[in-house]
Formats: sequence, structure tokens, C-alpha cells
Amino acid sequence: MKPGDLISQHFRLTSTQLSALRRLGVQRVRDLLYHFPARYESGGASSSTSQLAVGANITLFGTLSKLKARKLWKSRRNATEGYFEDASGKVKVMWFNQPYIASYVPQGTLVKLTGTVGGSAERPYIANPEVEATPAGFVPEGLFASGESARAPSIFAVYPETRGITSKWFFHALERIFANDVLTTLDDPIPSAVRERYNLPDLATALVWIHKPEKQAHAEVARKRFAFEEIFALQIARARERADNDTQSSFAILKGAELADTFLRSIPFPPTPAQARAIKDILADFEKHHPMARLLEGDVGSGKTLVAAATAYAAVNSRPPNRMSGNLQVAYMAPTEILAGQHFQSFIEYFKDLPISIGLITGSGCKKFPSKVARDSATDISRAQLLKWVAGGEIAMLVGTHALIQKSVKFQHLAYAIVDEQHRFGTRQRRALAQKETSYPHFLSMTATPIPRTLALTLYGDLDISILDELPPGRAKITTEIVKKDERDRAYEKIREHLARGEQAYVICPRIEEPDPQKINAIQAKSVKAEAKRLKKDVFPEFEIGLLHGAMKPAEKDEVMRAFAANEIQILVATSVVEVGINVPNATVILIEGAERFGLAQLHQLRGRIMRSSKPPHCFLLPETSGETSMKRLRALADSDDGFKLAEADLEARGAGDLYGRKQWGITDLGMDALKNIKLIRAARAEAAAIVEKDPSLAGHPALLARVAHGESLHGE
Repeated sequence: MKPGDLISQHFRLTSTQLSALRRLGVQRVRDLLYHFPARYESGGASSSTSQLAVGANITLFGTLSKLKARKLWKSRRNATEGYFEDASGKVKVMWFNQPYIASYVPQGTLVKLTGTVGGSAERPYIANPEVEATPAGFVPEGLFASGESARAPSIFAVYPETRGITSKWFFHALERIFANDVLTTLDDPIPSAVRERYNLPDLATALVWIHKPEKQAHAEVARKRFAFEEIFALQIARARERADNDTQSSFAILKGAELADTFLRSIPFPPTPAQARAIKDILADFEKHHPMARLLEGDVGSGKTLVAAATAYAAVNSRPPNRMSGNLQVAYMAPTEILAGQHFQSFIEYFKDLPISIGLITGSGCKKFPSKVARDSATDISRAQLLKWVAGGEIAMLVGTHALIQKSVKFQHLAYAIVDEQHRFGTRQRRALAQKETSYPHFLSMTATPIPRTLALTLYGDLDISILDELPPGRAKITTEIVKKDERDRAYEKIREHLARGEQAYVICPRIEEPDPQKINAIQAKSVKAEAKRLKKDVFPEFEIGLLHGAMKPAEKDEVMRAFAANEIQILVATSVVEVGINVPNATVILIEGAERFGLAQLHQLRGRIMRSSKPPHCFLLPETSGETSMKRLRALADSDDGFKLAEADLEARGAGDLYGRKQWGITDLGMDALKNIKLIRAARAEAAAIVEKDPSLAGHPALLARVAHGESLHGE
């Protein structure tokens, strides 16, 4: 058995089990070793049948006998019952609704039994216990001495499950892998010198400790080691990206400060100190002879577009080296057609008094500003004509969606690429933007999603970071209220007041469809489809109500958003698809159903949809449940409009895997836990930087190179 072998080569698996393992991302022996326990449960104190106390969680060593399946007389439930016996006596055991158990658990041989004592002191029994076969030759101390305690590991692993595969299956599969000496064939990706500096166990020891700990301390040390390994591999990948970036050449923009000042004098309001710092950072990077790689992180409404406009103006008014004519070009990529069109209009507004030609390219069509017919407006043009002008340099700034990185789009001198709301826009995509240029464009990634510092250091280790931590003056402060179920009508009346003033509203629901009433475990949450019908019929019949969710076709979404932006729709009932990429300043009130189902950062993004103007915005949070933890989180949102503080609180309160949704980042639960440890993050960064500086190709670290490649495949890089 080897780490790279498919699990199906060594285990007999049903089609259901194969599907279950595929859903969990477990296909090879190595994946199974890295499928870590979700938690550990105490096996209870080792005891004997003569010392049982009702309600106690215990571990016993002995034998099972006389197991048989039958139906209980009163409830008619299936049950399997029998006896467990050790040197001090015997006790009844019962499993409910598990008629197969009699043929599954071993009888007559030594087993470890873990469970809770039920019944009464006179007639105790153990219900649904966990049973493990003990290794051959294993004799716990005191087993045959009546009344003495047996020794056993105090905890056992519980694994993430899915339909078709159980935690017990993982336990036994890993036992078999360990028995085949697979651990001796593994190369440790963490260099020994690094392990020694931070007192980390080697790979083989850590795998044993994380899957089969004898005590909690072993499990904690192993989890710390694998958390470090994951963050370390990520930091290596980012350090290599940065090293590669810094070996490329770029267009140096040497008079950026003067040009940016010209632009800033043309607008009717000064930049905030935070905007001024970000502009200064970017202009300083422009003067270097390798491409800028920077993240601009700003809370909702903090003015990132102004920073982009000022720095873009500096770029498009600079000439290529050794050229007396022609100008450098800028590409601005947005995540949706709606947002690309909105930014195109924003840049027209910013540059209407300055001579800059701007193009728009999306799947729906192309535009150019200024029009030859009307100098103060844009005009529709053919795709072929736009591409010709971009290639010839006549279009100085091109705004678009992912259409920008298609092979047909060729720039004459692309010097600056700005990407909006792309959480990981990697090296490969940047190269696609560069096309056949001899020089790489300076790169700015912008996000309105507040990111905790440890997460930013981890995911964006290849980027310098500028933060906009203040809002421009004139933005109204938001009011956020938690509404009880019996106060819903009061929230509706407040929404009606906003609508009566000609303003607009969002209603956010957690689901698209109503849950299937036949499914016992279906999430009973409001759906956009049912809620839109109910609001139109019973609450707001006098207003136009629209529907928006992720299952709609792109053209349908665009039409709904166009109608909402034009105020043809007054109330938009939507899922969290509106979280990013929609800008309707006239929308001033939002009601979020099932608010406790969303992360704090996501809720902050959702209410950011109504923080786009000077009109006082109002946010209503309607939780379906009132648990202590969820209400604490919602109160934190109501008390603060600082997205960065909320993001840190979300990481601390919700923990592993819940920040924004783990899939968005591609980090495991163990890695997410590590993000609370700034010392670990900094140590991993420092070690990664030192290794990449000496060995950028990782030729001297083949196991580490393989680990980094595996991590990048999981991240989709």
C-alpha cells in the first residue's frame, strides 16, 4: 500500500461509499490520512461492570455474548440485545434500530465497549454503545482482577461523515493503513530545522497522534503541526508568486503624483486621508521597474473607485518609454455585467472634463466614451471596432467583465490592471491580462469584503495591502435593528415609509425554494419565491416586487437589476446573491430573514447595499431562532458599522469553516482555526520567505514542492 494508491485498490467499497468518499474529497490513501477527526470524544473512565453508576460515561473491557434481534413489545421498535461480561460480572446491552449489529460486532473475543449507563441501579443497561475489537494479545491491566480498573486511551476520534460512510469506517480503514506501514513511506514536507524551531512532531508521529491519540495533549500538538503545515504551504505558494512577480519588468510611471493631483483638483471634493495614503502607495509602486502587486481593502462606501480613478488617470497620461506619442492603457475588470456598466458610468462622470477615451466590453455588447456625435455621452459600437481601437491604443481605459482576458482582446501598452471583488485573482489570470506584452501590468485587486488581518496575511501573502478605514463625509449612519417575530408588522411599516418617499427596499431570504415538507431534516427557512408572492398579495400590493436568485439565467438577473436600478421595481426579494456587485443608491432599507443563518461579514456586506448615499439607511434583522450565540453575533452587528472589527469578531466567534463560507477560501477547518493565531501566521510567513529566497524552485525541497502543488490544486490556482 502506497500513499498515492486509490482507496478502491485496497478496500472493498460499495457505489454509495465511493460517492460518499468523493464528496469528502477522499480518493487516495494520502487523502484518507489527511481526513482529520472533526472532534474527539471522551471514552469515559475505565471501569468494571460491578462499579456502574446510572448516567456515567464509561469504558469497559470484556466480551459480548447472546446477541439477538427482536421487536420491543410496546414501541414495536427493532432492537438488538445481549450481555457484556468482564471478570466482575455482566450487564445488559441494547442497540435500537440497528438489527444488523448482532452480525457486525465480535462475540466471544475481547472488545472495548464505550457508552452511557441507563436504566436503574438495580437493573442497569448500556444503550447503543460503541464497540471496538482490541488488538491481538492486548490485555488491559487488571482485566481479570475483580474490581480493578483497566487502562485505555482517554479519547477517541470522531470523523466528518456524509451519507453512505461513517466515522467508524474511517477508524477501521486508518487502522489498516497504519498496519501496512504506509507512514514509513511518507516524506515530511516541513524541513527538520523548521520543525525543531517550533517543537513540531514529524509527519509520521503527527498522523498517529491526530488519529489515535492516547491523550488530549497529543491530539492538540498534532493539530498544531498540521495547521502550521497548511498555512506554511500557502505562504510558500504566495512567496513564490511574489518572487516571480518581482522578476518581471513593467512600465515605470514616473510623474504619477503630478498627474493624480491634476485629476483630484478636477473633482468637487477632496480625498479622505485614507484614500490619499492609498493613492500615494500605488504611485510609489508605479515608479518601480517590476509590476505592482497590491490589494486595496476598503469597507462598504469607503471610496475605492476614486483611488482607482486617480491612479488610472496617472497611468493613461504617461507615455511608453522612449516614445514621443501614444499613451499607456488601463484595464478594469468587474465581476458582473451590471457592475461593469456601473463602473463605466462612474469613470465617465470622473473623467467627463478630462480628455480620456473609455471603452466597455461585456458579453452583452460594447460601448465607447466620448461619442463622436455627442461628446458628453457614450455610444454603442461593434466588438470588432472596439478591439481594433484597444489594439491600436486609441482606447486608453477598458472596463469589462472576464471578457477582458479573452485571447481576442489585445492591448497596445497595458500598464495597469485593476480587478474588483475577485478574492483570488492569481498569477495565471494576471498573465492572461498581460497577453503578449513584454512588460507586465501593475496589478491592483480591490475588495469591499473586510478581511481579518491573519486571513489577509495568509491568502494575500503575495500582495502589499492598503486599507481604506474611513468613510467620505456626508454618508448617513446606518440604523440596524433586531426584530422579534411579533414585531414584523412594525418593520413593514418602516419599509412603507421609505417607499412612500420614492426610495427602494431589499428583502433577503436564505432559500430559493420552499423546503420539502416530506423531508424531516429540511431547513425550515424563508424562500425568495414564496416570500415575493406573499409580500405582493398580503403586505405591499401597491408596489412592484422583483425576484433575484442564483438559479436565474444571467440575462434574467441583468434585466431584474436594470429594472430595480431604474426604480421600475420598488422591492427586490433576493438571496445573498446581492451581497456584492450591486449599486443602487436609491435603495435605503433592507430586511434580512433568517439573519442568524448568515455570517457577520456577509450580513455587513448585505446591509452595505443600502449604504450608498446620504439618505438615512435602515436595516432590519429577523432571526428565526433566538439562541444565545446567534443573538450575541447579531447584537454585535447592530452595535457596530465597522466591517473590519466585525470580521475579526466573526472569526473569533464562529470559528473553523464559518467565516464567509470555507469553500470561498479553500482552507480546511484546521487552517481556519489557525487563523486565530497571529504568531503561527507570522512564523509560517517568515519561514516561507527564507526558503523561497534561497531556493525559489524548491528543487532542494521535493516533499514541500509536492505539498504546495497539492494545496494549489485544492485552491483552484
